[in-house]
Amino acid sequence: MHDRYRPKIIRGGEAPPQQESRAIGVWVLAATLVLVNSAASAGESAFAYVYTTDLLPQGAKEIEQWVTVRHQQIGGSFDQIEGRTAFEYGLADNLQVAFYANYAWTHAFQNGPFGATTPGEPFADFAADPNLPFNQTRFVGVSGEAIYRILSPYTDAIGLAVYVEPTIGPNFVEWENRIILQKNFFDDLLTVAFNFTYAPEFRNLLSDDPTNPIRNWQEETDVNFSLAASYRFIANWSAGFEFLNEREFNSFTFKNQSNSGYYLGPTLHYGGERFFVTMTALWQMPWATAHSDTVPGALVNGYILDNDFERFRFRLKAGYTF
Repeated sequence: MHDRYRPKIIRGGEAPPQQESRAIGVWVLAATLVLVNSAASAGESAFAYVYTTDLLPQGAKEIEQWVTVRHQQIGGSFDQIEGRTAFEYGLADNLQVAFYANYAWTHAFQNGPFGATTPGEPFADFAADPNLPFNQTRFVGVSGEAIYRILSPYTDAIGLAVYVEPTIGPNFVEWENRIILQKNFFDDLLTVAFNFTYAPEFRNLLSDDPTNPIRNWQEETDVNFSLAASYRFIANWSAGFEFLNEREFNSFTFKNQSNSGYYLGPTLHYGGERFFVTMTALWQMPWATAHSDTVPGALVNGYILDNDFERFRFRLKAGYTF
């Protein structure tokens, strides 16, 4: 994220107990065990980050829960948990719609460039003291989603779908668009998917001048490329990898690039008749380079660690179809 998204106005806060950060891993593990042990049946969502052209059949409904953990930036301490609760519905066999509620919690302290406390992107509109811990919970906004499948990987040479997702929340508007490609191999045992994402967004942020803290709308555009593969090694279970390249631009065009981060890691999926659970762990790869608007101090040893980038990510998705 560009440095204009960095809050400048001072706001105090108290550091949480150190146990709070360590509790994140315990909480995620416990949630995973509960979800797996309660598995009754499943829909399909083979990846946690990459979308496929597999959709709900007409008339089917699904409740889906996401938990995303982001951990560690340049230094100090940084943890962020993002949640999404969704209701999905198959309008037709090739058209799926959904509604999401989005919320987040964060703790940040001396995690940014030159030891400054820098809240993550969902909290960019908050005032934060760069010298004090920042702890906050918020409702991020609501999202609508539509996925239309043009070609099926089961009846055509390749699967093709288009995706739109508008999101609106406090001081935030985004319009995410995706092109989704899918190819299956070995009698559908191996699934390979590719996504191209173009997501312009607006945030209503405080000005950089602490003597005149007015708000104004600022734009940024995410342009992402993602690739994933998963192999069904036994009935109901598949495993593979996900690879993400996330790029940020300070305009709606492909100019003034500020960041580009690369993530790679394993994914594991269980899918029964009605219930599924998917988990992906991603580590940032040291492949980042400086761009025209890279924030000074955010690029360290090949890692980009600006507002929306961190060293490690974990996402758990679980759903029940009825």
